[in-house]
Amino acid sequence: MTLRAVVKGVGHYLPERIVPNSEFEKTLDTSDEWIKSRSGIERRHFAADGETTSNLATKAALAALADSGLVADDIDAMIVATSTADLTFPSAATMVQAQLGMNKGFAFDVQAVCAGFVYALSNANALIVSGQAKRVLVIGAETFSRIMDWTDRGTCVLFGDGAGALILEAQEGTGDKTDRGILSTDLNSDGRYKDILYVDGGVSSQNTGFLRMQGKEVFRHAVEKLAATAHTAMDKAQISAEEVDWVVPHQANIRIIKGTAKKMNVPMDRVIVTVQDHGNTSAASIPLALSVGKSEGKIKPGDVVVTEAIGGGLAWGSVVLRW
Repeated sequence: MTLRAVVKGVGHYLPERIVPNSEFEKTLDTSDEWIKSRSGIERRHFAADGETTSNLATKAALAALADSGLVADDIDAMIVATSTADLTFPSAATMVQAQLGMNKGFAFDVQAVCAGFVYALSNANALIVSGQAKRVLVIGAETFSRIMDWTDRGTCVLFGDGAGALILEAQEGTGDKTDRGILSTDLNSDGRYKDILYVDGGVSSQNTGFLRMQGKEVFRHAVEKLAATAHTAMDKAQISAEEVDWVVPHQANIRIIKGTAKKMNVPMDRVIVTVQDHGNTSAASIPLALSVGKSEGKIKPGDVVVTEAIGGGLAWGSVVLRW
């Protein structure tokens, strides 16, 4: 018998406020066409005043629970991937746990920036296959609008707020690639590249800081590293490009998404793309895209899905699963 972490349900939440590219034309030397041509982004959502990351995460979690037919106390563990938690501590995960009325199990945060959800999925998988948890709620949630420098047109037009959630459940499998659930994971990081994507503040620095990015350098690393980690995870799962039904990438930039798909030998009609509607929601982008892909009738039971992401650190990784 092989234990597999199988997707039981998925859901997402987006703040009510929608910000089109044209809104930035009022304060920045930019345009809708400039933003779309460089990123593929047309609009994004921003959290309301007083609306926190844990609030977004809780609403996404409720949607995933409804999709799975479960209630909060059916969950053994919760992992929230975020770089924009409400407070320095406690974790956003424990705050979501309280908001859900989940009175058992354990909850913790994972911080790997845009790669956070992939890292969280890998950790959830390990909890399940080791027998430490039967059901794990994995959430990616961010309020990146709170760390934007609104005078920097190279960054502030790219990011948005939102949350996505996925529930994994332990199920028996045969141990081969026909199993449902997570088939393989691959995680990587290299701290030498800290300065190309970071926030110039934090607790130890005693200021909140703003996101800083060297866009050309991030792009240069992204396509190569994303394709490499996807191929590594696919090789581990013994899955070929022809067997991949859907690539669900981190939604950072349409040019990165297209470049990575090309290197993976997967056509764009098998790639879930939501960047035009959400912008870069960091750790929330993959679960958001998974939820949208399912709700649109694209991702179906039995489909092979490859997720891949890269973020500050640099940190990057991928997960192969059968839906």
